[in-house]
Amino acid sequence: MESLEHANNTELLTTLAGKQAAESLMQHYGGLTNLAQASFNELQLTKGIGKSKAAAIKSAFLLAQRLSRESYANAPLLDTPEQIAGLLREQNRVYTVENFQVVFLNTRKRLIGVETISQGTLDTILVNPREVFFPAICRHAAAIALVHNHPSGDPTPSEADIRVTRDLIRAGQLLKIEVIDHIILGQRTEVQPKDYFSLREAGYFYGP
Repeated sequence: MESLEHANNTELLTTLAGKQAAESLMQHYGGLTNLAQASFNELQLTKGIGKSKAAAIKSAFLLAQRLSRESYANAPLLDTPEQIAGLLREQNRVYTVENFQVVFLNTRKRLIGVETISQGTLDTILVNPREVFFPAICRHAAAIALVHNHPSGDPTPSEADIRVTRDLIRAGQLLKIEVIDHIILGQRTEVQPKDYFSLREAGYFYGP
């Protein structure tokens, strides 16, 4: 292949799995997001995919995730919903259950670090304020942003999402650690042009 930069997804996958297997994978999973979410064993159900090719495919996605995290060392500014979503978008794309993450920020809203606090079932996640704010205190964070994914693809917040957000805002006020936003990551659709939902932008940080 002369130029990988201009190759489509199937052609890139061909370099890892072979042409026939790559076409079968793309036909079965329909896109990279579903393919990235497939388990090691699920990949091997496709004809032509053995352990070595399945490992190569999973490794490629893991490398992409780690590449997206290398920018953490640059302490990016995270003072808008899009910037926060952009930080964790690729990492969350492959999750098949909800993962609740906290982004720790300094007084200038620059990144200190990220920590996954808890994992849930397909649509339920448990969040304890102690688990959120203890690492924030240890890292001397002045502010935090809350992030979690909706595996369904719809980033619209549930009643539980709203309730947990408001509980954590109140806890942060007592500790003098500002909760600047809660971002829910999903997928873009024709109806939903953004692949994330900001609870602050939607007004859920205000009122009773």
